[in-house]
Amino acid sequence: MTDVSSILVIGAGQAAAVAVAALRDQGYQGRVTVVGDEAHAPYERPPLSKDVLAALDTEEPGISVKEADFFSQRDIDLKLGRQVVSLDAEARQATLSDGTVIAYDRCLLATGGTARQLPGFPAQSPQVHYLRTLDDARRLRAALRASRRAVVIGGGFLGLEVASTARRMGVEVSIIETAARVLARAVPEAFSDWLQARVAASGARLYLGQAIAQASLGEAGQPARIILADGTTLDTDMIVVAVGLTPATGLAQQAGLKLDPVNAGIQVDAQCRSSDPFVYAAGDCTSQLRDGYPGPLRLESWQNANEQARIAACAMVGAPAEPAAYPWFWTDQFDCNVQMLGLPQPDLRYVTRGQPDPQGPAPKFIMLGMRDGRPCHALAVNAGGDLRALRPLLERALPVDAQRFTDESVAMRAFAKAALAEAAG
Repeated sequence: MTDVSSILVIGAGQAAAVAVAALRDQGYQGRVTVVGDEAHAPYERPPLSKDVLAALDTEEPGISVKEADFFSQRDIDLKLGRQVVSLDAEARQATLSDGTVIAYDRCLLATGGTARQLPGFPAQSPQVHYLRTLDDARRLRAALRASRRAVVIGGGFLGLEVASTARRMGVEVSIIETAARVLARAVPEAFSDWLQARVAASGARLYLGQAIAQASLGEAGQPARIILADGTTLDTDMIVVAVGLTPATGLAQQAGLKLDPVNAGIQVDAQCRSSDPFVYAAGDCTSQLRDGYPGPLRLESWQNANEQARIAACAMVGAPAEPAAYPWFWTDQFDCNVQMLGLPQPDLRYVTRGQPDPQGPAPKFIMLGMRDGRPCHALAVNAGGDLRALRPLLERALPVDAQRFTDESVAMRAFAKAALAEAAG
């Protein structure tokens, strides 16, 4: 283990909590300090748009990453409600908003990101909501309960999850998406078509390929109006803006770290080391290279935050680490669990196993994206068990017979086992 006596973690979210746990699990006994600007101990963000948003105030689900006494029990100095206002990479020290100066041997930036703001929709407006934090979710929950109509701007994962939860709460929902289809950068067109039909079956209204021509926000308690480019007028009690994430890289930029010129994330190597050898980064704020993907990318996912945090923690103390797991992502929306393995790539040929009925109570199917007969990307709807059986085939890029894959008379586990056996020769 390297001679490291002090580690500073900036950010107090999922990646931070996983990283400090990994440090202690590796036997590191030096000083660990975690600084976060929220008042809450590290919590998981995926439930914010689902269970937290739909919960009764008195029955809010627990979303803490660790038990309440974890940080004190593991001798981790958790400083909440404070910001790091400057990072001096040359002096290896950070200055907090309360004037405290913290020196470090290694620093981990786990700063995540902020909800991207949309001009004309200020977060200060009583009718406008952005969702990134637990406090955001609580404010949005109260607004949904008091509303009959809601407009969601953005047809990405977050926007669709919020729309789905709002429909469960009995709110009339309209979704505006400037692209020609939902999730255009993440899923094949056939899956977008299925999901759009599923959204429509829920009673939500989709406005695709539409720009906002005009927006009029009223006073608190008054309706707002949105006019689309084609003249459609939407009157609403509230507006949720879900148009992506801006990586929180201000400290990295101030410290002179290299940022990706395209995706604006902090450039890191396979060990999550930044351009400064003593500063690492993990989670939504990073830009990384992944096998099988042509260029640098930012992976905004629960799994990626965990994997990078684990790898960075090991690297900071000179311990070996297993490489990052095969990319995996999930979302729950419109009464369906959707899981994805791998990353979307151009020119994949997709085959489908199962019946993607958009109006069924529990449709179950898998779409497998292949190139040259080898699987690269999979999407499973209410079929997580089958996807787990397929995982080794994707991880090893083993050949798959498309016709046999679509034959539902053969259980998925048996199909995957046979494919593994054939590859072993």
